[in-house]
Amino acid sequence: MRSPILYIISAASGTGKTSLIQALLQKDAQLKFSISHTTRKPREGEQDGIDYHFISIEQFEQMIKDDAFLEYANVFGNYYGTSKKQIENNHDVILEIDWQGADRIRYAQLHNPIVSIFVLPPSFAALKNRIMTRNKDHQEVIQKRLETAASEIRQAARYDYLIINDHFDTALQELQSIIQAERCKAKVQLPVWSQLMNELTREKERHEIF
Repeated sequence: MRSPILYIISAASGTGKTSLIQALLQKDAQLKFSISHTTRKPREGEQDGIDYHFISIEQFEQMIKDDAFLEYANVFGNYYGTSKKQIENNHDVILEIDWQGADRIRYAQLHNPIVSIFVLPPSFAALKNRIMTRNKDHQEVIQKRLETAASEIRQAARYDYLIINDHFDTALQELQSIIQAERCKAKVQLPVWSQLMNELTREKERHEIF
């Protein structure tokens, strides 16, 4: 059995990565979404244990003391973190985290293959419009997101793949292609098919003898 692949997907706020991830999960039963812990309040329509694990600051800080997180960060005054339990399964995992969290995952010395994908907007004007029309945050939070978007986008060069989310269906197809291509890499497949490879090699040797 191969080690599950960890797919890190990052983007500036308002780029549409969450919608892409939700669509991807509906199409790929082998993927599991890593549900992050956060201390921020739920937005309208969000459910505890489905979108996030919503916990108190005290609970989050206790988890930090217990070394329960693969990575965590304070974003816009709220904690976000990925629990180590989220990768303890046989499914490939989607980690929706920022570039700082991605760096921590890369340096965590995990045995899992790690693939990083950054989603870009087609333009800054489009990004600004998406953030403004989402209308789920206070004005000061929206302004902070706009101010930090450019610095987050500068980190895109750290990633293995870039996707431009201009046309949603095209971006989703590109995301699916990356997922499948990574699963087909020899370093991922060889541990699964080592017995078959040995059998095929022995069969070839028998034919050469006769």
